[in-house]
Amino acid sequence: MESNSTIAPEKRKSLHALEATNFFLADVQTGLGPFLAAYLAGAGWEPGRVGMALTIGGIITVVLQTPAGAIVDQLKSKRLILVIASAVLASGAVLLSVTATPWSVYTSQVLIGGAGPFLGPTLAAVTMGIVGVTFFDRQFGKNQSFNSAGNVACALLIAGVSHLFGNRAIFITAAVLTVPTVLAIRAIRSKDIDYDLARGGAIQVDGKEVPARVPVMKTLLGDRILLVFLVCAFLFHFANAAMLPQLGEMLSHGARATAAPFMSACIIVTQVVIMCFAPAIGRFANLHGRKPLLMVGFGVLPIRALLYTLTHNTESLIAIQILDGIANAIFGVVSILVVADRTRSTGRFNLVQGSLATAVGIGAALSTTFGGKLIQHFSYRISFLSLGTIAAIAFVLLWTAIPETLPERHETDGDPSSPAITQELSA
Repeated sequence: MESNSTIAPEKRKSLHALEATNFFLADVQTGLGPFLAAYLAGAGWEPGRVGMALTIGGIITVVLQTPAGAIVDQLKSKRLILVIASAVLASGAVLLSVTATPWSVYTSQVLIGGAGPFLGPTLAAVTMGIVGVTFFDRQFGKNQSFNSAGNVACALLIAGVSHLFGNRAIFITAAVLTVPTVLAIRAIRSKDIDYDLARGGAIQVDGKEVPARVPVMKTLLGDRILLVFLVCAFLFHFANAAMLPQLGEMLSHGARATAAPFMSACIIVTQVVIMCFAPAIGRFANLHGRKPLLMVGFGVLPIRALLYTLTHNTESLIAIQILDGIANAIFGVVSILVVADRTRSTGRFNLVQGSLATAVGIGAALSTTFGGKLIQHFSYRISFLSLGTIAAIAFVLLWTAIPETLPERHETDGDPSSPAITQELSA
């Protein structure tokens, strides 16, 4: 695999800024869900109400996810999208720090749920627009590594802040971290982002590059493999999303003071695994294909659910989070690569990213409510086992219905980042 030296040198500053954006944006965005669940449980909220509060943000996310992808496809001001979304996330975090009353929690979930859909597609679009198809696998894996490093740093910071100032300070910390996020975004140079590449590449017509314009409905409904993969993504997150929040709820009852440090430890383990393996996952997926990695990622999820029912030992539960890291590292990187594979030369890369995020959002939103109701009417053990069963169904569907999507090497036409025309980029 080529190094960054094969990409135009003037773009390196923007790439470093993109990586920094992934690092700091993770501090603001990721972890609010698990920490919020433990925070509300410690404030006396019942499991069913906790699940409903998390579901509100999920519903907003689901409604906006696909339209957000379409908007990202159309707008050239990618940096502005990131800045506005970051500011909205910060507003939601500040609101959570004010009070745990329903109006505050629900309003914050609307803000956080409304900003989130724009972040993932925009970051991936900026990546594709800077490095092109040839280097997207590797760079996107690196992005995920920086994202996870940010999660680790934030979890460590939150553990200290919550210990010194209480759980409400967690959300103030997330809001303050918006400042370095915006500075990193502004360091990405707009001229380094190729607009047509950022929305899904261009096609060759009579030897010339022209923007791709495949109809939306054909892109979304005309690809059976893509549709089945969206179903797999839905099932994966329906099984996965509730596990960590309800683990935090379970351990926060009777031990509220240790809830935030425990969640920090779980998040750190997960994110360290992602940080270490995400770049290698991108390289492996480019050389050996997507499906072998996806099989591993989907396969460890039912095992994790089962293990949660076998022990309440804190150290063991934290160690089980290694499996969470493996699953999320693979899905986080490879799912976007599958979308890139199936949308090449369509001009709809971000739209389909939004559709993937919609499937993920629906699964995650239903997961928290489903898990909360099972806990309320049965037990934590029944909830974990039920989620594990759904994960097993997702694994079987992936195994039987999704083929390898990695294109042949000669299909990298129209990619300005390829070695054949790197000098043109450097001019």
